[in-house]
Amino acid sequence: MTLLFDYIEFWQERYDTILGYFGEHIFISLVSVFLGSLLAIPLGIFLSKTKVRALQSIVFNVSNIFQTIPTVALLALLIPLFGIGMTPAIVALFLYSLLPLLRNTYAGINSIDPEIIEAAKGMGYNTFQRLYQIELRLAFPYIMSGVRITTVYIVSWATLSAIIGAGGLGGLILAGLGFNDKFYIFTGTLLAVLLALVVDLVLGKVEKKVAFK
Repeated sequence: MTLLFDYIEFWQERYDTILGYFGEHIFISLVSVFLGSLLAIPLGIFLSKTKVRALQSIVFNVSNIFQTIPTVALLALLIPLFGIGMTPAIVALFLYSLLPLLRNTYAGINSIDPEIIEAAKGMGYNTFQRLYQIELRLAFPYIMSGVRITTVYIVSWATLSAIIGAGGLGGLILAGLGFNDKFYIFTGTLLAVLLALVVDLVLGKVEKKVAFK
């Protein structure tokens, strides 16, 4: 019980600090996923339409290369270009987000039965109408699955961004290691796990309620 009371007291004393780190973590994660989605989803749609196989191969291979670079190494590589702080962290996490978003979008569009597309053409649908009214509706579960997986990964990986001064919940963990404070370490880890679970739950509910049905 003493430990519990000590932890409650820790929260009372460090509430503002914890909230600041938590806000930074959410900001870094959401911006990274948003920018990744902004590029990868349209690019995945384009790649599913193009007949240039070499281009598809190049884009997926380059995206895959980013995934193979260890997070700490990629953050270190970006320091000479962007310095320290949030910018290199967001760039690194943005690069990590590309492959799962690309892959799921590409797979979702390609999973559509060609006969459905031919039927839509026969009904007079133009390219945009087919894409928006039919293909995106059918591919949406794949695309949303990619967004959910990517967001959970990014929330987890964002903890490492603290090593280059980007803040986030990793900052709590690093502070705990520096001061040998188990409450800092536990709180940073717990909030990162809870944030990933909550984000996945929220996105799952959004997927069910969105208009693409």
